[in-house]
Amino acid sequence: MDRFTGKTAIVTGAASGMGRVIAQRLAAEGAAVFGIDIDAAGLDATAEAIRSKGGLVETRQTDVTSRANCHEAVQAAHAGFGRVDILGNVAGIARAEHVSEVTEEQWRRMFGVNVDAYFWMAQAAIPHLLETNGAIVNIASNAGLMGQAYTVPYCATKGAVVNMTKALAMEFIKQTIRINAIAPGGIETPLVNNFRVPPDVDFTLMGRYTPLRGMGQPDDIANLFLFLCSDEARNIHGTILSCDGGVTAG
Repeated sequence: MDRFTGKTAIVTGAASGMGRVIAQRLAAEGAAVFGIDIDAAGLDATAEAIRSKGGLVETRQTDVTSRANCHEAVQAAHAGFGRVDILGNVAGIARAEHVSEVTEEQWRRMFGVNVDAYFWMAQAAIPHLLETNGAIVNIASNAGLMGQAYTVPYCATKGAVVNMTKALAMEFIKQTIRINAIAPGGIETPLVNNFRVPPDVDFTLMGRYTPLRGMGQPDDIANLFLFLCSDEARNIHGTILSCDGGVTAG
């Protein structure tokens, strides 16, 4: 398929996990990809994987918690490829701890990566996306749709992403840009595989958000992402699409 030939996609968190797979899939369908991450080595690996299959990619190693860094990255993507059609806010961090043990630094970092970066990237990209009838896809989480013990800061950030997506969609509802989010459950990525909980937690509190159907795969999210960015989803705006194996169904 070549749904994105001639289009440019910016993807944060492109060095690994969902971000890497999304970047590869976009490139495979013709998009020029501008990958952003703080992990330079991971970005190089993503770029090599795309180029080895004839795809077009540029990367930028940067910390997306900074407004200036986000704006500079978007401008670099526009300067390099001449347009911006897709913004994928994928970068994210997660951790678990008792509420009493959360430090101010941990709280600020969680919001910096999971919320601030999404807003600054959107702010910088929207003027370009309005010119190309483009799309924003934010990666939220089932944690933004339900309360989860021991991940209060993470849930707070993903709840913010959910409502940020809806609020942006309403502000631009009369324009041609489309803004949506995907809310994954457990997806087999380095972020989830490296996730640790304190040893003294009450695991009975965590049972209702354990995926009974098993972990999802990055391709499950990439499938939705590419659909939301394509013309096939031209009437979808301001939506949060769950992809969690039914965790939030009841």
